[in-house]
Amino acid sequence: MSENELKDFLDSKVLQYNTIDFVEPDPISVPHRYSLKEDVEIAGFLASTIAWGNRKMITKNGHRMMDLLGNSPYDFVMSHDEYQLERLEGFVHRTFNSEDFKYFIKALNHIYTNHGGLENIFNIYQTEDSLQLAIHEFNKIFFEIPHRERTKKHVADPSKGSVAKRINMCLRWFVRNDNTGVDLGIWKNISPSKLSCPLDVHSGNVARKLGLLDRKQNDGKALAELDTSLRFLDPIDPVKYDFALFGLGIFEGF
Repeated sequence: MSENELKDFLDSKVLQYNTIDFVEPDPISVPHRYSLKEDVEIAGFLASTIAWGNRKMITKNGHRMMDLLGNSPYDFVMSHDEYQLERLEGFVHRTFNSEDFKYFIKALNHIYTNHGGLENIFNIYQTEDSLQLAIHEFNKIFFEIPHRERTKKHVADPSKGSVAKRINMCLRWFVRNDNTGVDLGIWKNISPSKLSCPLDVHSGNVARKLGLLDRKQNDGKALAELDTSLRFLDPIDPVKYDFALFGLGIFEGF
């Protein structure tokens, strides 16, 4: 199909899938539980961190994380003690376990106490056209305090060739305001034009079939190529097409 036909096709799929019905079965429903900005941020970051595997199980375990934090994630992060951390014992989602969970709480406390919070880090390190450097700097800050080596695998670093799928998805949630009640749009100082598509097996395969991506492996170079293609289609809101690629891959077996 022509470029105009491809854009019209994908725009129609965005309209089909970027609707309020998307929220409940998706991990984005976890931050949707909250109205306090910091609660939304922490809930979204934690839910996106475990976003690999079965979508239903991801969503279930994301809500379980919030229950373990007493449904007040920011308050728990800022005021917890070692005794309260013990309530996280037994949590596991694939390779993310309770020790990782405990460290994430401590690291988030460090970020809100010493670095002005999650949004401030991404504001400071955003570049003219991307948030990939900011993700790299966030990774460094997140592991400034003593940590186990095993936990580092749960926070991606684009400088090492990672597509950082889960963090890019989280950033989509926080930055993009879609006016349909799905993405949260709580960060106002970062342009949606700088967002990168949360590239995974499904979105990558659909993108290749549509001619949006040539590179065979899903790595940082593939992400940059896909970003270029999507920004050509819509330079203002390129990651809206994540809904189209996701829907075509998961719901339509495209």
